[in-house]
Amino acid sequence: MALRHVTPRLSAYQAPKRWLSTSRSLLAARSPSLADVSPDKGAEFNNRQQAWRKEISDAAARKEKAERDAAAAQEGHDKKSGRLSNLIYGTPEGRQLDKDIERSFSQVLARGKYVHSIVFHDVKPDKVDEYVELVGSWYPKMASMPENKVHLVGSWRTEVGDCDTFVHIWEYQRYEGYHASLHSIQHRPDFPEFDHKLKSLITSKKTSLMQEFSFWPTVSPRQLGGVFELRSYTLHPGNLLEWETHWRKGLQARREVMEGVGAWFVQIGDLNTVHHLWQFADLEERRARREQSWSVPGWGETVHKTVPLIQTMKSRILIPMPWSPVA
Repeated sequence: MALRHVTPRLSAYQAPKRWLSTSRSLLAARSPSLADVSPDKGAEFNNRQQAWRKEISDAAARKEKAERDAAAAQEGHDKKSGRLSNLIYGTPEGRQLDKDIERSFSQVLARGKYVHSIVFHDVKPDKVDEYVELVGSWYPKMASMPENKVHLVGSWRTEVGDCDTFVHIWEYQRYEGYHASLHSIQHRPDFPEFDHKLKSLITSKKTSLMQEFSFWPTVSPRQLGGVFELRSYTLHPGNLLEWETHWRKGLQARREVMEGVGAWFVQIGDLNTVHHLWQFADLEERRARREQSWSVPGWGETVHKTVPLIQTMKSRILIPMPWSPVA
């Protein structure tokens, strides 16, 4: 799922026009719920999922071909130049070794390329629709402005779990981007009014700053439909690296039958916490896919080795908001 290496990043997460028109109609009525998700759309979800994965695979193939062509052209140039370095790096073996070293280094750095925030808003039950209207008009606007240096990964409402809780995941260019984003948005002349209104609609707000695991980059905007599951794990202190080692292997098994969105570990906020976000056609499909995971070699071993690392675990079923780029 290394999507970031094969798909271009958007300058801002701008939803297609039809998303925005849908948002207006829904906001005028009520906030989305699980009842809005048709329970018989599993086949359509699978078709969209396959199309999405094929698009990513084709993009990866094109990128790899372009790299091979560039390497071949450079190799031909080096042979003509007769430089002494050709004795080492001019051979296919030498170039592959150099490429492997570079790839390994970039994978290590990938963990620090982005910082994500996960924000939980507990909304007053009788203020949910007002909240949806307020946030639905503000968040997409802030994400669409390049000067704010922020991307909105997605916004969801909790349907099973802490009801009337809304979850938002934002993406920044490292911590500098996070700080710059806060500075830019809070200095807008219309921010005080928004902030005052927001505080009147919620009972609490909780924010954690996270980084994504290098083996599981966060997906780019897409629409597959269905429901989401946010699984949150509190680990025993000191076990994060061991968790990552096992999950790096286990994800290979899981992705054969399930569609992941992203995985993050908290660095500031609820420490020793890991969040995984999955997407399913519906709840019945979720049950079937999770059961199917046990038949994939390697998954049972991952569970066996990671369960002892966990203090607590929590599952939330989420419904994407009309403006959510990942939906």
